Amino acid sequence: MKKIVGLGNALTDVLTVLKSDDLLAELSLPKGSMQLVGREVSESISANIEEGNRYLVTGGSASNTITGLARLGVPVGFVGKVGSDEIGDFFISDTEKNGIKPMLIRSQIPSGICVSLVSPDGERTMATYLGAACEMRAEDLKAEMFSGYDYCHIEGYLVQSHELIEQAMRLAKQAGAKISLDLASYNVVEENLDFLQRIAREYVDVIFANEEEAKAFTGVEAAEAVHEIAEICEIAVVKLGAKGALVKKDGVCVEVASLPGVKCVDTTGAGDLFASGFLYGLVSGRTMEECGKIGSVVGGNVVQVVGPKMDNERWDAIRRKIDEI
Repeated sequence: MKKIVGLGNALTDVLTVLKSDDLLAELSLPKGSMQLVGREVSESISANIEEGNRYLVTGGSASNTITGLARLGVPVGFVGKVGSDEIGDFFISDTEKNGIKPMLIRSQIPSGICVSLVSPDGERTMATYLGAACEMRAEDLKAEMFSGYDYCHIEGYLVQSHELIEQAMRLAKQAGAKISLDLASYNVVEENLDFLQRIAREYVDVIFANEEEAKAFTGVEAAEAVHEIAEICEIAVVKLGAKGALVKKDGVCVEVASLPGVKCVDTTGAGDLFASGFLYGLVSGRTMEECGKIGSVVGGNVVQVVGPKMDNERWDAIRRKIDEI
């Protein structure tokens, strides 16, 4: 099977389920957004979380996608940067435990964490202290990190360093890999629009975007945005949440339904795991419609649990469902 390497912010997620959205207002965090915060703010948010109501898991958008791919049996690696601390040790050991080749650079700065606040309706609001993750630089990347991989999956959150993300794409292309890019968050797209549009045209083969990200990227609604995105890359994927997804390749656009009968508990990782399923289908030689359906199966399962990780029983059920597609 083809191999995939991921590149992203190596973050450890601290997940908590809120009883109401009052805390979001108190902390001035727009619901559904991803906000970058400093260490002091991150610690303040953590202090407002009840001790018995927190879950610790390795996270970060690309890391979530790569973990999902590993659980589906795809040979994978992950490139990121962590601190020389307990959280960094946890990230490395958990990455290895999940069957991923870790290519993690150590820093003297504390490891990054992402506090994910899950509202009663399942919507998640993220406050991210990047820490060591944002210290990853273009010069940290080596050609051998990308050698032997068929795809390189990159998260848009890395756009905090234009030089880093462009160097990664350059090295991946030199290694013969195709590039998939997840646009990450609508505010990230808005703040880096010109740069993202340029690198998409020059390097990217597959673009993943949700409705808000697609609109921020193109200026039009999802139904039109998928066509505009497909003009600048090989495959355009616009995720519509509970409404499914739109996929376009070679002038053909397909509509993909969402997984039926889903009770959403937490949307954390939904887009990341949709990408896992889609990329699994892609490297398995599936049609675009089948890739989308597999994405919906994986993404539709992760929203039924808290956090981006699922237990073995659920993964077994997912694999059985994929075999039926």
